[in-house]
Amino acid sequence: MTQLPPVLILSGGRGTRLREKTETLPKPMVEVGGRPLIWHVIQIYARQGFTRFFPLTGYMGERIQEFAAGEDWPEGISVECLQTGLDTPTGGRIVAARDRVEGTFCVTYADGLADVDLSALLKFHRSGGRAATMTVVRPDLQWGVAEINGDGEVTGFVEKPRSEHWINGGFFCFEPSVFDWLDADSILEREPLESLAAAGQLGAFRHEGFWDCCDTYKDLVTLNDLWSAGDTAWLGSKAPA
Repeated sequence: MTQLPPVLILSGGRGTRLREKTETLPKPMVEVGGRPLIWHVIQIYARQGFTRFFPLTGYMGERIQEFAAGEDWPEGISVECLQTGLDTPTGGRIVAARDRVEGTFCVTYADGLADVDLSALLKFHRSGGRAATMTVVRPDLQWGVAEINGDGEVTGFVEKPRSEHWINGGFFCFEPSVFDWLDADSILEREPLESLAAAGQLGAFRHEGFWDCCDTYKDLVTLNDLWSAGDTAWLGSKAPA
């Protein structure tokens, strides 16, 4: 059986928009259902056959290292933290892990949860022949939307509909050639992805299922409420014990 690609997990940011929690611990260690976010991310991949994980740490990276070393991971799962610098940007963190990858590799964030079909993502990426593939999602809007007719009359309201626009949902697949677009000072989401897109080297894998990013305290409350209700789509229909 062919081994699936390694997974680099961007885990080094300061998480300033979640400072209610991140003043005392790194964002990947903020808990949903009593387990750190990074545990959930690893579970998403591990339950679909991925076995090699490299959290790319920075801010309070020792806390993530302690967790990874002390966790009782399933047999065959390897989690090796790489300290990539306190304030290194996302692209630079990936560059710092270059010697850990050969061939296709995956990259994701430590705060994004989704029920992405990773085998379909990998198949889409490999069939496209591009240097990079980004999973794109249509998030639910934070506000209700007024429906207005041509006469300027409000005809109704839709409560927090799904956006018509696609955004970066994380869950990337990359080829080694992507390093031609990265350097130590790169912010992945800016010039590298923009340049890849301009060169026709960035594919978009559309994900229509569950997706949420734990970016703020409100997001954290929402995810914990889902867990309490047993609605953990990213791990399956029921929260594990």
